[in-house]
Amino acid sequence: MVSEHASPLACLGGVDAGGQNVHVAALSAALVRRGHQVVVYTRREDPGAPASVRLASGVRVVHLDAGPAEVIGKDELLPFMDGFGAELARHCARWRPELVHAHFWMSGLASLRAGAGLGLPVVQTFHALGKVKRRWQGASDTSPPERIGAERLIARTADLVIATCTDEVRELRSMGLAGDRVEVVPCGVDLRLFTPAGKPSGGGRPPRLLIVGRLVPRKGVADAIAALAQVPEAELLVVGGPAADRLATDPEARRLLALAEEHRLGHRVRLLGRQPHAALAGIMHGCDLLLAVPWYEPFGITPLEAMATGLPVVATAVGGLRDTVLDGVTGRLVPARRPDLLARAVNELLADPPGRLAMGRAARDRAVTRYGWARVAEQTEDCYRAVLATRHARGALAGPAPAGRLTGQSVEVAQ
Repeated sequence: MVSEHASPLACLGGVDAGGQNVHVAALSAALVRRGHQVVVYTRREDPGAPASVRLASGVRVVHLDAGPAEVIGKDELLPFMDGFGAELARHCARWRPELVHAHFWMSGLASLRAGAGLGLPVVQTFHALGKVKRRWQGASDTSPPERIGAERLIARTADLVIATCTDEVRELRSMGLAGDRVEVVPCGVDLRLFTPAGKPSGGGRPPRLLIVGRLVPRKGVADAIAALAQVPEAELLVVGGPAADRLATDPEARRLLALAEEHRLGHRVRLLGRQPHAALAGIMHGCDLLLAVPWYEPFGITPLEAMATGLPVVATAVGGLRDTVLDGVTGRLVPARRPDLLARAVNELLADPPGRLAMGRAARDRAVTRYGWARVAEQTEDCYRAVLATRHARGALAGPAPAGRLTGQSVEVAQ
């Protein structure tokens, strides 16, 4: 596994730490349980971190030196990816893995470089696409200008692209990727950690809505606050961002609290800051609905975690949320950036406790049957085996495939 900025060891909830970290860690652990040896390569951000860490799951995490050993925003990492790819190639030459699975576009560039020299198959999961981010964020998009071209290169060069939802497949096909070069394997959920509460929550308290995610504008927390003004008495809990004792200096947290005061909701909006991942299930047990209301979302693991606890989800009809949330069955889907329609859906569900309970049960059933990490790992393994079989059938393991590389500030294909 190659995950240049999203380490399985990272604390979740920061600007660049979220679903990809969970995905890489959980998928790797599930593959180890299926009998595979898995090493995750990530960029060193701490000069004191050991070269290699063995996790309790049996996964080994290796820190590669590429650029300064300090925290750098992912959108600033491109200049160091050539060195990261060289280090990756050196490690792979010693260990000789059978396959490389790259996570995010910059990991893809590094993996193609390493794979080409050693004749290793490369599977790519993008987790997010630059063209979609640019579409929604416009001038606010801080991605390097090379990103969209690099993603086309990676999609064209990798042995297989694993998309996490059907919406991503449509985007990849619009980039020219053939249908037989992409498979859909969703993200997953830890069904042992996220389980239903022993008894229904409530007990006379006000309705409680929950948002879990990074404190960035695209997550739609501001829209949820605007909707809350139309939901009588309800409280909104927001988990994510910096630690609670640092929220006062976080620009987005301050903006959201100011918005709550503007709507006269200061007493009904609570920012809890970053919380341990293991604590999320308990927080969900004390809530009535999860709100997942981003402007766009490549997949979204938090809604799955809520569904696994038996919590209905009100989500925006974007990206992977259209796959995971069944409108009227496990929750409700609403248009993005429409606080009025969000408030209407929330009010309807809060007014129907039996219907909410039925949705929660359906949500748990859906999480168990489709999204457990054991199932996701099995589907991923099927993709790996198909790639290896195709490589052997074509005799491609005898020599390198075309690869992506960086030259200065441009991305090009080495033919």
